[in-house]
Amino acid sequence: MPVFEYKALTAAGKAVQGLKEADSPKTLRAVLRRDGVFLTEVLGEQQSKAQQAREVNVRRWVLGRVSAQDLAIATRQLAVLVNAGIPLVESLSALVEQVEHERLKRILSDVKQRVNEGSTLADALAAHPRLFTTLYVNMIRAGETSGALEVVLFRLADFTEGQARLRSKVLAMMAYPAFMSLIGIGIMGVLFTVVIPKLLKIFEDTRAVLPWNTRVLIFVSGFSADYWWAIAAALAAGIWFFRRWKRTPAGRARYDRWVLTLPVLGPLIRQIAIGRFARTLSTLLKSGVPLLTAMDIVKNIVGNTRLSDVIESARQAIQEGESIAAPLKRSGEFPPLVHHMVAVGERSGALEEMLKNVADAYESQVETTIAALTSLLEPLMIVGMGVTVGFIVFSVIQPILQLNTLAGGG
Repeated sequence: MPVFEYKALTAAGKAVQGLKEADSPKTLRAVLRRDGVFLTEVLGEQQSKAQQAREVNVRRWVLGRVSAQDLAIATRQLAVLVNAGIPLVESLSALVEQVEHERLKRILSDVKQRVNEGSTLADALAAHPRLFTTLYVNMIRAGETSGALEVVLFRLADFTEGQARLRSKVLAMMAYPAFMSLIGIGIMGVLFTVVIPKLLKIFEDTRAVLPWNTRVLIFVSGFSADYWWAIAAALAAGIWFFRRWKRTPAGRARYDRWVLTLPVLGPLIRQIAIGRFARTLSTLLKSGVPLLTAMDIVKNIVGNTRLSDVIESARQAIQEGESIAAPLKRSGEFPPLVHHMVAVGERSGALEEMLKNVADAYESQVETTIAALTSLLEPLMIVGMGVTVGFIVFSVIQPILQLNTLAGGG
């Protein structure tokens, strides 16, 4: 069934614009009249919702997801438009024309249509939960309720940009060792399955006793060449079972507890989670979101179930009249700096500012830790690959030198 874009008037004389499925413009007029809306102009005919849904699904795979940076830029542009006094629907129309990302453009077009039909901006955004998170929607709702939508939009843009920068730094830290590991695995695979078997054929006709390291190398090379498919299958099965186990509530809880105890990565993961907790809670409270609602949102974005449980316990304690700092301190998962600054913020009435200071401190620590780890990873990986290649070369050359020595002595 076609979809018509139309302009119409309500019974109160208010001009509206929207989309409606109908067999023809005549049927559209009758359908709108039953809803108490009087058609004034048919602007055009579009695809049906089913066709649009299929096209969106195809485009989602082709065009990829909307990045946090794209969303932050669009949020800041909307904030500038609303702050300039432009009505919301016109601001959304201008934003749709400005955005270049095709999928984001389509989503914003749907948001504009919903707002034009009388929906609040928060409800229109909530219809797209894959892009607009609960945090985003609740902040917009608080901004609309308080009449400070432009202020909230600017805060959202700052928050989204900050989270995107932090995510980029973490991914950049992980990208280098991942890339080097893949290169190293590829080189080792070629050496063990192609190069080394050919080199070691020279020892097959000799009855000399080979050094232990050469025997180990021969065994590993032969096993890799003959059973590479079993190694690959076992690795794939191990990854699949691990991911499946981690998706279970018990598995995820055990994994999240364990990962916080790791020597180097544990403190870094904790710092990232605490910085995200403090920054998000501060932004929500500044935007007028109630504390209990804010705590309920924050527990879902820290990325660790153990810390989420602590935040949920704190939320329940607040419902019973307790402070935020006390349950955070009792858990032992939040460092003293956090619960002391939260306690000071609660007593002084400057909780949002104290949480912002906590976030600044921990995000600074994360940047320092990432820089230190990145500077250490490169030489460590080079040394590791050098030791492995050195072992292989030595294991091949050592028996050759022994044979030459025996031949020279004979």
